[in-house]
Parts: sequence; C-alpha cells; structure tokens
Amino acid sequence: MRYYRMTDVDGNTVIGAEIEPGRITILSDANPDITDISDLVLASTLTGISIDEIARRAVEGSAPETIELEELLKGTREEWGDYLLDRPFDPPEVWAAGVTYKSSEMERRRESQTPDVYSMVYSAERPELFFKSTPDRCVGPLEDVGIRADSPWNVPEPELAFILYNGEIVGYTIGNDVSSRTIEGENPLYLPQAKLYDRSCAIGPCFVPADSAGDPQNLNIRCNIVRDDAEVFSGETSTSEMARTCEDLADWLMRSNPVPNMTTVLTGTAIVPPPDFTLQEGDTVSITIEGLGTLENGVVTV
Repeated sequence: MRYYRMTDVDGNTVIGAEIEPGRITILSDANPDITDISDLVLASTLTGISIDEIARRAVEGSAPETIELEELLKGTREEWGDYLLDRPFDPPEVWAAGVTYKSSEMERRRESQTPDVYSMVYSAERPELFFKSTPDRCVGPLEDVGIRADSPWNVPEPELAFILYNGEIVGYTIGNDVSSRTIEGENPLYLPQAKLYDRSCAIGPCFVPADSAGDPQNLNIRCNIVRDDAEVFSGETSTSEMARTCEDLADWLMRSNPVPNMTTVLTGTAIVPPPDFTLQEGDTVSITIEGLGTLENGVVTV
C-alpha cells in the first residue's frame, strides 16, 4: 500500500492511503489523530501490527473521503481544489551512499582528477556514506530541485531510498540526489559542496512500508529528463545491480552514529547521463521505481 501526505485548503496536513489502486482514502478523515506517516510507523512499532493493517482498521465502519490519485498528481489547486501533494514526510536527516553500482564507479573515475579513490570505495568493506540534506534543503514531488549557479555540469541521480525508525528499515521512497559533477570531479574533498546545497535533494511521491514494497534489491528504476517538451535523456537499471544491500548500508550508517527516526538514506545510482549532458533550468526530471510510483521535479538554478 502507498501512503501520501497532502495539505488541504485550510493548510492542514492529512495522510492518505492507496487502499484501492488509483484511489486515495483520506485516513485523517477517518481518524484525525493520523496526520503524519510517523504516526502510523509508531503505532505499528508499539503494536506489532503492520502499517497496512492499521490503515485498514482506521477506516473500518466509517466513510472517509476519497480522491483520485491521478488528480492529486496534477499538483495545482486550479486543477484539483481540495488537496495539494506534499513530500511524504519530513526527514530529520538525509544521508546518501556513493559508488554502490559499477557504472557509478566508472563515471566517478571518468570525472575525477583522482580516480583511484572511487575504485577503492567500490571494492572496500566500508561504503561511502555522506550527509546529503536537511529538511529545509529537501523538496517533495512536483517541487523544483536546484542546480548550483557556480557549476556548469549538474546531473540528477535517481535512487532508491529507505527510511529508518528505531534502527530498522520501515519503508521506502524515491530519492533524487542532485549533484554537481564539476565540483566533485575537481577534488573529492569538495563532495559536501557538490552534494549539500539549497534544493539539492528530492524525495517522494509516497511512502511504502517495508513489508509491502517487494524485494528492495530487485526493483526496476527509470529516469527521464524532458526539455522544451522533448525527451533529452532516459536511462534504466535495477537495484539488483547494487554491490551492497540496503541492510548493509543501514548497518554501516548507524555504527557509532545514532540517527533520528525517519532518517532517509539514498542508496546510490547506476543511471548517469553522458559527460556532454547537464541539467538546465526548466528541465523536468521523472524518476520511476517499481512499486513506488514516479517522483517528478522541475529544475531551477540556485
């Protein structure tokens, strides 16, 4: 089951569940105490009941409002006046893993003036993990991601993302780890500037519980970039190509490093545009992951 967070016309936050395919049931209408995904995660943690079962029980014996998912994804009040799609939750921290796919290692070696460091990371026991975003720098679906004004070469990085709660992976979403390849390639020590800046991260469009997301190591990922109504890039991969598992990345992240609940971790990318491609303001990036929907964002210069 997929879960969406929205704001209503009064600015209230509400949670919806795709109990029926293509139709969102407003859980907050059935139970006003459900206003955030973390409410469902906490209830599941305390009771041992699955998130999906809690959602089903929440609507039993009531007739909560429902809306069409297609209408929600249009994204403007002019087209759909009741609800606006928001990012599925507010991640207190966003971390990311690098060089988890062979193609990513090759591209990082190509761009870098010190290529050997990337080969060493790909084959090492310890993964590359770095701090990616704060809540204020992270956008949701249908919002604009940012490309740095001081970098002439910027790319999206489509990634599976997992969410941690009490040290366990409780769900998945889609992430876009927007990166400045110019800055990172100049010197690996510039990685924080290449990765962490205004609007450098997007997550969404929904939250899918871990027990209903399928095998996270065998999900298809697609990325399409449109410019002036024409597709200028497309790529496809599978998480089966990852050299590390989500559980392994979670384990390394939390060693000597307790993270707050709902921390989100981007797991790396294998879809890398060619060296002659860079994002431009006005582009639209769409990332689709099997079972998790499509994360769509425009692009602005920051």
